[in-house]
Amino acid sequence: MEQYVIKGGTPLKGEVEIGGAKNAALAILAAAVMTDDTVTLSNVPDVRDVNVLLGAIQDIGADVKRIDKHVVQINGSTIQGLSVDYEYIKKIRASYYLLGALLGKYHKAEVALPGGCDIGSRPIDLHIKGFKALGAEVDISYGLISASAKKLTGNHIYLDKVSVGATINILMAAALSEGKTVIDNAAKEPHVVDVANFLNSMGADIRGAGTESIRINGVEKLHGTEYSVIPDMIEAGTFMCAAVATGGDVTVRNVIPKHLEATTAKLLEAGCQVVEYDDAIKVIATKELKSTQVTTLPYPGFPTDMQPQMTVVLGIAQGVSTVTESIWENRFKYVDELARMGAQIQIEGSVAIITGVDHYTGARVQAPDLRAGAALVIAGLAGDGITVVDDIYFIQRGYESFAEKLQGLGGQIEQTSSEREIQKFVLKVS
Repeated sequence: MEQYVIKGGTPLKGEVEIGGAKNAALAILAAAVMTDDTVTLSNVPDVRDVNVLLGAIQDIGADVKRIDKHVVQINGSTIQGLSVDYEYIKKIRASYYLLGALLGKYHKAEVALPGGCDIGSRPIDLHIKGFKALGAEVDISYGLISASAKKLTGNHIYLDKVSVGATINILMAAALSEGKTVIDNAAKEPHVVDVANFLNSMGADIRGAGTESIRINGVEKLHGTEYSVIPDMIEAGTFMCAAVATGGDVTVRNVIPKHLEATTAKLLEAGCQVVEYDDAIKVIATKELKSTQVTTLPYPGFPTDMQPQMTVVLGIAQGVSTVTESIWENRFKYVDELARMGAQIQIEGSVAIITGVDHYTGARVQAPDLRAGAALVIAGLAGDGITVVDDIYFIQRGYESFAEKLQGLGGQIEQTSSEREIQKFVLKVS
């Protein structure tokens, strides 16, 4: 069992480079099998979820080559099996993207029902609705979801709820369907746009991605391409919050500032100074933090994946803040852990009422999921004394070299794998 051990109290300062977007990369890697030509992808983050998906793609027979740490080459011409029941695939939510990709290309697919972080119910009914509208038959049994069609035909599909996963999955299947498909009430997230741009670079005809109505003219086949994944706005936002919570001065590089507007707006309200450049954002937090109100919403609203990190910032802001979670019902599971560090947070339904405290204090805490785990690390960096964050497996699902990047900003943090190593760190920093 590995953990992060942290000595808090040091303001983070310097520059940090942001990697490729995990959520975009997972969908794009799945879509890469939709052609028999070679696809070369760069700016792919080296995180657990990506490596699990690459293992699954390899397991069904595709040729997968790691050119270097962040460049992957995939050739789907050698795919033999259309059933994805790879040992680890149940652990990641994005496994369902292989359903849309394989259904589009082969008109048949079977994938193990997805897992991921336990942040609430994430039904796949909208994915099924979309596949059925395109002419597929869908069945769920024995822990597998299977879809098949004699042919896929374009259709008008209205999503009852904004869903990133369903939008992307339907997009992939529709790209190789006959005729025209319109997805209304589509998700507008940057990674939806990135997947559409990637498919277009392979010869797809997709318009309107980033708006609530996406139009897809089906094509007969796709071709190879070279493509670079967009920067990760959640990783960027996490480092911005870490800078703020520690009273630091950090420049976050390799970002698209527009994608970070909701996060930037709330940090400005909290009393920080934010300077935007073409591909970087500088965050300075030398003044006392102020309370504010945050509500998570689909893009371009405040991202649910930034909610725990923002809560940690507001936990040490003057006054009373509220954070309303409108996307997932289990997203406050980390609050009990944060309370062990001195936070004063009361949960009432989907609202966290946060009374700011002077500072956090070090404690032993457990990461309940990916983003909450990162938030607890931020609290440890901002707090007094030693913090140990267990179950960092969750954090490694979506953050590459997290400890090393924080060390580069002056953070006192190490990854350890035993009580002895924890004690060695404590002795070194005390």
